[in-house]
Formats: sequence, C-alpha cells, structure tokens
Amino acid sequence: MPILTDAREGFEVQTDLEGLAFARRVLAIEAEALERVRRKLDGSITLAAERIARCRGKVIVTGMGKAGLVGQKMAATLASTGTPAFTLHPAEAVHGDLGRVRGGDIVVALSQSGETEEVLRLVPAIRNLGASLFAVTERKTSSLGSASDICIELGPIEEACPLGLAPSASSTALMAVGDALALLVSRIKGFSADEFALYHPGGSLGRKLERVDEVMRTGLQVRTARLDETVRAVFSRMGGPIRRSGAVLIVDDAGKLAGIFTDSDLARLFERHKEAWLDRPIAESMSREPVRIGVGSSVADAVEALKSRKLSELPVVDSDDRPVGLIDLTDLIDLVPVDPELEVSTDE
Repeated sequence: MPILTDAREGFEVQTDLEGLAFARRVLAIEAEALERVRRKLDGSITLAAERIARCRGKVIVTGMGKAGLVGQKMAATLASTGTPAFTLHPAEAVHGDLGRVRGGDIVVALSQSGETEEVLRLVPAIRNLGASLFAVTERKTSSLGSASDICIELGPIEEACPLGLAPSASSTALMAVGDALALLVSRIKGFSADEFALYHPGGSLGRKLERVDEVMRTGLQVRTARLDETVRAVFSRMGGPIRRSGAVLIVDDAGKLAGIFTDSDLARLFERHKEAWLDRPIAESMSREPVRIGVGSSVADAVEALKSRKLSELPVVDSDDRPVGLIDLTDLIDLVPVDPELEVSTDE
C-alpha cells in the first residue's frame, strides 16, 4: 500500500517496499562510509588520544550545525568516561564564551569540510589563549586541518541524502570517530568500572554499578536459622510485620553459610505430603551449597547470577563465608528480565 497517497500536495507516492528499500539504502551508505573511515584512520587518533589523556586542563569540543550536535555527544562521552569536557558553540564563542578557554586546554574542532567559517574564526583566538587545536575533518590540507596541531582525517564521504546536501553519513562518521577517540582516551587512562559508577549514579545503569552492600537486605530483614532447628520452629519465630525475604539462610556452628531454605521449599513439603518434616531439622530439607555472592560485588554481578541460575534470593557473604545480607529478586525486579519459569517470592 502507498506510504503517501496525495500527489497534489507534492509528495512522491511510494509503496511500502520502495520506502523500505530506500531506508535500507541509507543505512548501507552510512555503513560503507564508516568502513572507509575505519580504513582511513591513522596514528593521528592515537596521538590525539594520548595528548588528551595527559591534558591537565579541559577538553572543549566545537562545531557548527550537525557537527556541533555531534560535538555534544562527543563531549558527553568524554565526560562520562573520566575526561572533563564540554561543548562551545562557535557563534557564542566569539561573543564572549571564549573566556571558558585557558592555556593548557585542548579544543577539538569538528567540521566535515574543514572550511566552516564560524569554526575557522576561532583559530586565532585559540592560539592567542595558549590552547591546543585538534581537528576532525575530511582533509588534512583543508583550512582547519592545516591550522590544527593534530588532524584526524576522515576522507571524502558520500552523504546518504538523495540531494547530497543534508549531513547524514558525514555526521555518522564524525560521531563514530568521536566515540573511538573518547574510548581510546578512557583506555589509555585505565578508566575503571568503579570510576564509571561515580559518574553514573542514576537510572538502571547506575543501579547495576552499585555494590551489593548498598542494596542488600540486612539485620532483621534477613532470616537465619541453625542447622538443628526444626522447620516449624524456624517459621514460628519469624512472624511479624517486618519486611523479610522468602528465604532462610542456614548457618553452621561457625556462623558460615551451610544452606538455604525458601518459601518454595516449604510449599513443596506440603505438595509432597511431607508434613512430618516440619518437625525435623531444617538441614534435612535445605538446599546445600547455595549460590552466593561476596561483599563488594557489583549489583550487575548479582543480577547475572539471579538471571542465569533462575534464582529469587541470593545470599551475600563475607570473606569467611558468613552471611551478611541477602539480595532479593523483588528489590531488583526492574533489572532482571522476566522469566516465566522463575519462581518469585512474594513474601514481604
């Protein structure tokens, strides 16, 4: 069926298949552009990354139009991976915002043509302020490329736009090279997951980077029992309004984790008509050698254990294998994909 049917409005009538073919062609052109840029890259990107990694000042990314928008992404990626960076609009820069630039800073200028007037106007001022200038552009021989200390050359790029005008493949290439540069800087600096967590405290990503110590249940929220206690005795003394998990951690005489007994285990005793086992030691019904996780582990590791082993509860132990907390699936439900085979405790 047609995508656009009113030719009187000046729209070209296309079928679904024609539209799909065009969209795929756009992606193909951009993918081909990325491959050409990948082959074109040389040691300039490594040199730029090493200089940025050693920079004592700030990294300032500038560009006009679509390149400026790509620059915002590049600056954000640098900042989130441990390198102080921000963007500077070329037009605003010449009206006072150049005051943000200091000697020792590095200005990364993005311009596909290398002839963007607004960007070129900044070059003398950047030099006067004592900052370094790096360029990401099509040709090292362009005005911007020639004026820069380091130029990352992209080579000629065919735009995906049928008119050859709207920045498309070129902006994709700029963004990809920006990612490559930022992540190379991060690698050179040895940026760690712990450091990454400092800059990403919010959202599901931030939660996954937290330590289990920060989210685990502790104290009265964790039910524990001795090996010789009966199932009935254990559950009889654990009533009350305090929010607890659907699991009991069984400890030996040394206080080390010996097993786990869940509400599902209790239900199975009734399902199998083993009511008499309620008055036998809980050690006879518990699951031995339960999966556990160490203090200091990341929430991401806990999520992976819950997901891969189809668990609802995960004990947290110290270096001596003594339980110090419990991760309950209901606390991380938004981070663990729903699995219809996963038994989820609803005991609160």
